[in-house]
This record gives sequence, C-alpha cells and structure tokens, in this order.
Amino acid sequence: MTERWRYDVVKKIGNIEIRKFHPSVFADVTVHSPFNVAGNLGFRPLVTYISQNQIEMTAPVLQEQVGEHSWVVSFVMPEGTELSDLPLPKNSEVRLRHVPEHLAAALSFGGFTSWKTIATKEKELRESLDRAGIAAAGSIRIARFDPPWKPGFLRHNEVVIPCGD
Repeated sequence: MTERWRYDVVKKIGNIEIRKFHPSVFADVTVHSPFNVAGNLGFRPLVTYISQNQIEMTAPVLQEQVGEHSWVVSFVMPEGTELSDLPLPKNSEVRLRHVPEHLAAALSFGGFTSWKTIATKEKELRESLDRAGIAAAGSIRIARFDPPWKPGFLRHNEVVIPCGD
C-alpha cells in the first residue's frame, strides 16, 4: 500500500477533521496553467525526480493555487525524510522544502476533482470552520490519493485548509 502523509486527528466536527500534520519534506513544481491541466503538468517532473532517485511514491499528490493561473503541485516525501537526505533535483523546476508540523482542516470526498467540485467542497469546509469558530489560515490544498485510471466512484480526494486551533 502507498504510504500516506502522516497526521494525527485532533478533533472531528461533523464530516471534517482537524489534523496535526507531521513535519514533512515536499518536492514542488510551480505550474502556470489552468487548474484542469496543472496537476498533470506538475506530476511529470515530480515523478521523474522520485524515479531517478529511487524514492517511494506517497499519497496524496497536492495542488495549491498561488496565482490566478499558477499552481504548486507537490509530492510528500516518505515519513522521516530530511532535506539533507535527498539528492538535489536535476530539473531546476523541482524544488525541495521542509514543511513544519501544522494544523489543518480536511474534508474528504469521492469522484473527480473538477474546479466546480473543488469550489463547492472549499465552501462547505470554510462554512463548517466558521460555524465551529475555527479560523482558516490560508488557501486550500487539493489532495488526490488515486491514480488517474481509477474509476471516479472509487477515488478519494480531500480539500485541506491550514487553520488555528
């Protein structure tokens, strides 16, 4: 089974979880394109990096908007990996960074990750946080857990928003 980004559930509020994500190392690629193609464009250089360096694939693949048509697509490196453990990427588009332990709210959903679905799930998550008196602290990350050939009804996805306690 594919290793998943580690976290501890701090609290459940209805269908959302407040999680404490473990410190991690991300490999990132910034892509300047529309949402519906950014994930694929970012995936290629990241999978090349982990393949060339015999790093195990983990889940999820993350996508976060950083501009009107700019996205950071990220792979989470295996648990316990330190920046100093990793070889420098040969492709200058791939950047490595340490992500400290942090709290975030997550809402899971199935199916495909169309922009309309993401917007609906983000709204649902933000409204749940508002009702619970928890402040969102940033933009959403779209988390995809499954390969593209998996049927939509079997897919697991999440929208994740950093938050305070």
